Amino acid sequence: MFESLNSLLAPALAQRLTLLLNHLLSSEPIATGRLRPHSGKRLSLTLAGWPALLPPPPVLAWRITPAGMLDWCGASAGDGIDGTEGTADLSVTIAAANPALLLARAAGGEPPAVQIEGDAQLASDVNWLLQNLRWDAAADLERAFGPQLATPLHQLGRVLAAGLRKAVQGASALGEQWRSRRA
Repeated sequence: MFESLNSLLAPALAQRLTLLLNHLLSSEPIATGRLRPHSGKRLSLTLAGWPALLPPPPVLAWRITPAGMLDWCGASAGDGIDGTEGTADLSVTIAAANPALLLARAAGGEPPAVQIEGDAQLASDVNWLLQNLRWDAAADLERAFGPQLATPLHQLGRVLAAGLRKAVQGASALGEQWRSRRA
């Protein structure tokens, strides 16, 4: 059952992630400017240590467009990313053994621990993006709901994200204590 559900949801999630990444990139002209010279190059994202109890994440591989945006290579992407020969020009690996903590940290604006391998100039530009590109949630809320409603929604989101981050950190610490006592 998980296999069929995953085969339906994974492509949709990968497409939504691509839309989110392109939204972030397009909000900062310097970001697309850094990727534009790498047009046609391929990059992949691997979630290392993904828990076996969870459905596996979709193949996350993109080709950089001439506009400096990302084009998802599709669910059939394999070693050749989009059916072509060869591998990604750049591979980004994120430690994802604890997906909840990873999401909580991301919600708090903390970049994940990553390992980058491949094209040196592309790696430099992607690393710069990882260090400097941030989602301006307040501006997006204001565009969607207007300034009167956006401010309290943004404040509520910040409080919820901080609470989630603390809860996940507490649960992670309890898990570590439990594991150390069992050892």
